[in-house]
Amino acid sequence: MKCACRRHRDIMPAPDSQHCLRGTDLKIATVVGARPQFIKACVVSRAIDRLGRQDGRSITELLIHTGQHFDVNMSDVFFEQLGLREPDRHLGICGGGHGAMTGRMLGALEEVLLEAQPDWVVVFGDTNSTLAGALAAAKLQIPVAHIEAGLRSHNRSMPEEINRVVTDHVSDLLFAPTATAVANLVKEGIPSDRISQPGDVMYDVVLRFRDNAGAAGDVLRRFELDERGYVLATVHRAQNTDDPARLRGIFEGLAAISRSQPVLCPLHPRTRQALARNGLLDAIGQVRLIEPVGYFEMMELERNAAVIITDSGGVQKEAFFHRVPCVTVRDETEWVELVEVGANRLVGTDPQAIVRGFEQAAASRIDAPDLYGTGNAAEAIVRTLMSWPTGSATRQSRSEGLQSACTVGRGAS
Repeated sequence: MKCACRRHRDIMPAPDSQHCLRGTDLKIATVVGARPQFIKACVVSRAIDRLGRQDGRSITELLIHTGQHFDVNMSDVFFEQLGLREPDRHLGICGGGHGAMTGRMLGALEEVLLEAQPDWVVVFGDTNSTLAGALAAAKLQIPVAHIEAGLRSHNRSMPEEINRVVTDHVSDLLFAPTATAVANLVKEGIPSDRISQPGDVMYDVVLRFRDNAGAAGDVLRRFELDERGYVLATVHRAQNTDDPARLRGIFEGLAAISRSQPVLCPLHPRTRQALARNGLLDAIGQVRLIEPVGYFEMMELERNAAVIITDSGGVQKEAFFHRVPCVTVRDETEWVELVEVGANRLVGTDPQAIVRGFEQAAASRIDAPDLYGTGNAAEAIVRTLMSWPTGSATRQSRSEGLQSACTVGRGAS
């Protein structure tokens, strides 16, 4: 399926492009496809550019967008607001089941990587784009760097858990955001010399752009909200949207809260479709459903909320960055340290449990130290990539290996 995104690209940049990978000291291919990855990639891409100029090295990045998130509100707005440059390749792959989508991405990424022959393939998080990028690179013997490695929900029914586990075990460098993530990797037998704990790049993003979010302050006026006078909710996990009972429970809980306090819910397209498909629009009560918003608007909504209710891993952390109490409508979380310090409450999807969690969160105060580094994770990651051996001899050896792998792979089963 080709998606009608205005950023769709079918050709590589011209040989004289400023982003062309030929004849450079270090070649990095970055694979993104979903909203959280655009956010994380913006600071890593800036660090690549800045450190390359500072150190006098030629470091070039090929930015590959798989197309997993493709509409304006889920993709384009993040490139525009965060200053992330146009992708060098847009694969236009979206929709379909997990296996079909990942398979199409895998084939398309293999072609791009065979031509580009990068020194590193960088992937983020736990989406289908993450898994496809890691597998394509690993099968071509290209080193993989996984940013946000080591997270575990210990729930293998979640597609994200499968994606992150497999990605970690085919990666060469694993950048874990927390000590818990490091411990998970060591427990699974990954050598410690392949693991680094630079902090969390999402904290870098918040520190860099929080003043920009203030400039988007009219978002509260637009939705007629008072500072600390509303609840912000997000629901998008397949575990919740694909199960009508869980989805009903979440929105019945939100509807109950909305009788005493405004509840604003920027709605993921998957969630809107699921509500309509299962006849659950009658369960939303006074919950205000709005279209997805840009990063700056979302940051402004997060930091001015009284409580955030979510099933998103990224939003759990962003709530903590802004010191806003969080309630997570899941049975487990990868960010266990937030529960341990009392910043987050796991409540599942029972409506009464959601209301109780909200009441406890609204009465709480977050008094915890920074858990995710000092805001320089992206620079630490890029410096680590730069410190590994690269060069013409390495590239020539890898080029021969890639062609061999490609030839053998055509007949492999």
